[in-house]
Parts: sequence; C-alpha cells; structure tokens
Amino acid sequence: MTHVFHRHTRAGLPTAVAGDGAYLVDADGKRYLDASGGAAVSCLGHGHPAVIEAIRTQAAQLAYAHTAFFTNEPMETLATELAGNAPEGIEWVYFVSGGSEATEAALKLARQYSVETGRPERRHLIARRQSYHGNTLGALATGGNQWRRAQFEPLLVPTHHIDPCYAYREQRDDETLEEYGRRAADQLDAKIRELGPETVLAFVAEPVVGATAGAVPPAPGYFRRIREICDHHGVLLVLDEVMCGMGRTGTLFACEQDGVAPDMITIAKGLGGGYQPIGATLVSERIHRAIREGSGFFQHGHTYMGHPVACAAALAVQRVIREDDLLRRVRTMGEALERRLAARFGDHPHVGDIRGRGLFRGLELVAERETKRPFEPERRLHAAVKHEAMARGLMCYPMGGTIDGRRGDHVLLAPPFIVGEPELDAITERLGDAIDAAVAATTEATS
Repeated sequence: MTHVFHRHTRAGLPTAVAGDGAYLVDADGKRYLDASGGAAVSCLGHGHPAVIEAIRTQAAQLAYAHTAFFTNEPMETLATELAGNAPEGIEWVYFVSGGSEATEAALKLARQYSVETGRPERRHLIARRQSYHGNTLGALATGGNQWRRAQFEPLLVPTHHIDPCYAYREQRDDETLEEYGRRAADQLDAKIRELGPETVLAFVAEPVVGATAGAVPPAPGYFRRIREICDHHGVLLVLDEVMCGMGRTGTLFACEQDGVAPDMITIAKGLGGGYQPIGATLVSERIHRAIREGSGFFQHGHTYMGHPVACAAALAVQRVIREDDLLRRVRTMGEALERRLAARFGDHPHVGDIRGRGLFRGLELVAERETKRPFEPERRLHAAVKHEAMARGLMCYPMGGTIDGRRGDHVLLAPPFIVGEPELDAITERLGDAIDAAVAATTEATS
C-alpha cells in the first residue's frame, strides 16, 4: 500500500534504493543505466563522494537561515562562481528551488523592471510553440505545449507564440539552414509589430529545446537575429537553460555556442545535479540596477531560496565539473554518442532525425522516413519505448506530441558527464532493442 499521490496514479513503479555512478538500483537489485539523467538532472551521476561530503559538512554547520534575515556563505560563493562564468552582462543570481520557480522569477522580474523603468504598458510575453518552461501557472502560460496547457487554459494569462526553430519539420527545400533560421527568427519581429512594440515585455526560449521536442538545436544565426530583434524593440530576451544548460551541451551555458548574451538565464537541473533541489535566475546588471536604484526590492520570494545546503551541493557539483574538466569530456563523449547513434539509427526505418549537442541528444521516431509521417498518437509509441527500455535496464526520456503537442514521438538522451565508452555502447544497443520492440508491440496491438 502507498499513500503517495504519484504523478501516474495507476502506475506500479520500482523502488529506487541506491545510486552508483551512471546507474540506479531498485529494491530487487536490478541496475538501470541512467541514460537520461532522470530528466537531464544527474550530470555527475549518482553517489559522487565530493558532493555528498559537501552536503554533510554544510548540514552540520548551518542547515537553514531565512534570506529575509541573513545571507550565507555557500549562497554568496555559488553566486560569485556562476556570475564569473556567465555570458557578458550577466552579473546577479537569484536563487530558487527549481526550474519552474526560476521561470516565474524571470517573468515577474521582467514585469517589475518595465514598471520601474517607466514602461508599465509592456505586458505581452512571447514564446514558441512546443516550448516548455515549467508547470506553475505563469511558466505554463508562457510555454507553448498544447497538451500540457489544455485543461488549465482558463487559468492561464494570455501569451503569444511563434513557430519553433525546428529545421527537420519546418525548413523548405529551397532554402539553406541559415536562410531558414533567419526566416524563423523574423517571425518574432512580425509578432512584436503585430502586438505593438511598446507593449511587449519579453521573449522566452530554450537555446536547445528539451522535453517537448527532443534536443532540437537552433539553426546557425537564429539567436543572433533574435537578439537583434529584441534590442531593436526594447524587448527582454530570457533564455531557458533549465534542461540544456550547466554543461549539458558542452559549454557551461548553452547560449555560448550561439554567440549571444541574454538579459536573463534560467537554470536548474544540472546546477545541483539532483543532489539537492536548486535553481536560479541569472540577471543582467541593467535589470538589477533598475531595481536597486528604484524601489530597491524585488516583490517576489520563496521560503527556501538560497538554501545553504542546496547551495553547498551545487557549488560542489560546479567545482567537480571545472576541476575534472568535464565540459571537455561532454564534448568528446557527445561526439562519440553521436557516432554510435548514427551507426545504429542512421538507416533505421523508424528514426527520422538524430540531433542535439554534447550529451544532449534526441531521436525523432516516424512511421515513414521518406515522408516524415509520424506514428498515430493512439499507439503511444513513446510510452512503449520507455517500458521496453526499463525492461532492459535503461532509463531514457521518451515523449509524445513532438510536432504539435499531439502528433509525433521522440526519445531524449542526457547521460551523466562521467559516462564512458562502454556505457555509450550499452545505451545504443539497449535503446535500439527497445525501439524495435516498442514498434513491434504497438503494431501488433493496433492491427
């Protein structure tokens, strides 16, 4: 019997009892290769001794002090570490407990910044279809995934969405990848002009789209054009790196590879690597200065923001990444994983696209490669892939609704940065078997 209100109320889940590097172990002793880091969280794997010791030491010294009364040393040190490595202009860090909270903080800060700088008419938020920025109401309203939004629509504030930068589905045969990127970015300019530039608050986007589309990278030049458009209209650029940031794509911040510096960046998952719940909103000097020289008070807050133990854990995670040169390892192992995926799935009849950066990779599943026709949503292929993968001791992150919130299936891979060649071989082999078994099982079930 259980009294836990699980996210899937009819699912019988195995009980995780231990973590060992790239593996999780259940109560029956079965080992699962964590090829998705849970939800792109466990960047150092499980049971890292340096992080565990940092948590133990900090908990013994100071477990909690409310930030309305005190600052604390782990929070101050972690903020310095993050700001010192952030894109140009980003100098301040607002700590929260997760990705949805980081998005909420960014949205409210964007609004307060506009009010305090004498532009209260700025109120519209623009994001992209098939984006995901969190599950709280403000974050959900900003996100563009229709399946996640549908039943809560009456509670959501009005927001606006443009097409994603999704070359596999949206690029025309008569344009280069760069031309497509420019065309996709220019939708933002058109939407801002449609709404009235003086009314638009911010544009929110993931540099590499994660959960809803499966590691979709931008076309070359896309985000540089987005930055130009935002600057021209005085619109804030908020980049959501909750899933793709903190080294996951091979650089500490994913946007580094696109040569842009946003006004705010949201981070979480890989910040603490799953050892403690923590997230943050990184903020430019000009936004912080406006609040500092205005009211002096950001009208927002959470009980556990800047939690000393969470900050100590995240600081230890970030130091391990730096001291063990794991960003270089992410790039190297990412290329090795890409080669294996191409060899195993490059000619697979039901894998239409292989994409991503670093150790953040996605496979889009299709019924027909030539036409890119997706499987029927009723087959729930993504759920079958997850089931078959777990049966084989593999954790991956399959999702449905890749194309429009209803149609399409993909698999997201985000193994820990410590992964080695043998684990990459196992990931590829087990995933291939799981996809083949899932296609066969759902074909039989629907025939």
